[in-house]
Amino acid sequence: MIHIVLFQPEKPQNTGNIMRTCVAVNAHLDIIGPISFSIDSKDLKRVGMDYIDNLKFSYFNDLDSFYKEYPNADIYYVTRYSKNVYSNFDFSNTINDIFVMFGRESTGIPHDMLRANSEKCARLPMVPEARSLNLSNCVAIVVYEILRQQKFNDLSTAEAIKGEDFLDNELSKFK
Repeated sequence: MIHIVLFQPEKPQNTGNIMRTCVAVNAHLDIIGPISFSIDSKDLKRVGMDYIDNLKFSYFNDLDSFYKEYPNADIYYVTRYSKNVYSNFDFSNTINDIFVMFGRESTGIPHDMLRANSEKCARLPMVPEARSLNLSNCVAIVVYEILRQQKFNDLSTAEAIKGEDFLDNELSKFK
């Protein structure tokens, strides 16, 4: 299973979008606090829509609590300070859980954590003048790379709600 780990997120809108992404790809969301907003806030519910009712989710008051719950977690750290591009890592193993940590919108992941885990730090390439991308976009980019490498294991690759041939059937109405 993929675990998206948010380290002290600051914006409920980003967290709500990430919740929705986690549900859509069957990932588990781990939030490490403290956070400045309520998990039950209406902003989260509005952005996450009814998807968040199906969210696999854990909240930890601090980093130590997270490490205690997952003592052997294989964690990748997404940061602008890495020299390693996220797509160069091998995420193809579908047996072991993969943990990907993203930092606060304003300050990222603490630098001491990054230094201690430099071989597991990953970067999203961007123009040199850019400092960062939106957090929820970063999560989606990295998660879909992991899923691509895992051949979209257990995900539908065709329209399941309206039917695989929905567009063809819709066009036939006008002939």
